Amino acid sequence: MNKTKIGIIGCGNISGIYFQNLTQTFVNTEVYACADIVTERAKEAADKYGIHKVLTTEELLQDPAVEIVVNLTIPKVHFDVCKAALLAGKHVYVEKPLSLTLEQGRELLQLAKERNRMVGCAPDTFLGGGLQTCRKLIDDGFIGTPIGGTAFLVNHGHEGWHPDPEFYYQAGGGPMFDMGPYYLTALVSLLGEADTVCGMTKVSFPERTITSTKKFGQVIKVEIPTHVAGTIQFKNGALVNMITSFDVWGSNLPRIEIYGTLGTLLVPDPNTFGGPVFLKMAHGTEFKEIPLTHIYQENSRGIGVADMAYCVQNGGVNRASGELANHVLELMHAFHISSDSQTYYKLASTCSQPTPLPLHLVKGYVK
Repeated sequence: MNKTKIGIIGCGNISGIYFQNLTQTFVNTEVYACADIVTERAKEAADKYGIHKVLTTEELLQDPAVEIVVNLTIPKVHFDVCKAALLAGKHVYVEKPLSLTLEQGRELLQLAKERNRMVGCAPDTFLGGGLQTCRKLIDDGFIGTPIGGTAFLVNHGHEGWHPDPEFYYQAGGGPMFDMGPYYLTALVSLLGEADTVCGMTKVSFPERTITSTKKFGQVIKVEIPTHVAGTIQFKNGALVNMITSFDVWGSNLPRIEIYGTLGTLLVPDPNTFGGPVFLKMAHGTEFKEIPLTHIYQENSRGIGVADMAYCVQNGGVNRASGELANHVLELMHAFHISSDSQTYYKLASTCSQPTPLPLHLVKGYVK
């Protein structure tokens, strides 16, 4: 089988699972080169995973052998690296979020269209066995017509355990931009594109004291809302209530539930690839666990890159697409804009609902 040559930029913590899966799991990808601002990190990754070349970012972008750039840099430079990759004639797949601003997201999609190149973006957890099972149950009519849902991510933030938690309370951080992509991508993959958002936000604690070891006692000034709540109306009519918060000390709330005219679906943690999945039918007495219908139930980050590689070789639309990521980016901003303006926010972006993965895939394949 032909292998699409991948260049990875950014060899930090998240990169390990990408290197592992793109070199050992998926049959159509070859990690050809890697780069990092800390050269030693790139060399360590190359030695560990058998990567052919260690390059500077500019060298990697200009190497004619590289077909897809996987951008695993920090969020504030996602746009710059993605734009440079597209200008260099590469397809690009980026960790979430697509960019920090709506204008940047739109610019990347327009540039990709002009250059006839694909953009892809994490998260690709919606391609895991858990969420793909949920998608099949909805598509097959087990809950009837979706009418609503809930999505909750609530905790007390990062200052108690993260060595460098400041970013999570600065512009570009906050609970919606930190974990919202997982929840919103899952919802769009299950229900289709969104239409309108009504949001409200607040800052419950204007200052945070770091209690993790590295910076114990330092005080963080909170610059972004840390409790974000609201409702999304999807184009299919479903209404989903959502809360993301760094202000909650404890909760028994579920992750995601989808309600239909014939039943209720309990969706697994969208930050994972597996289950469990539970279904309660109309007039049933209890929730029953549903066996997962699809593979990729373990940590399969990089499946979105493999799917893009398939499209590079064979044509088609990649599932973890730039259009999907841009729609999710606008959704995240929509909660804040709606709250600030005290109005409903009508989404301008559109995206196709990603096609489900086929049943009975062999591990390592995506089509």
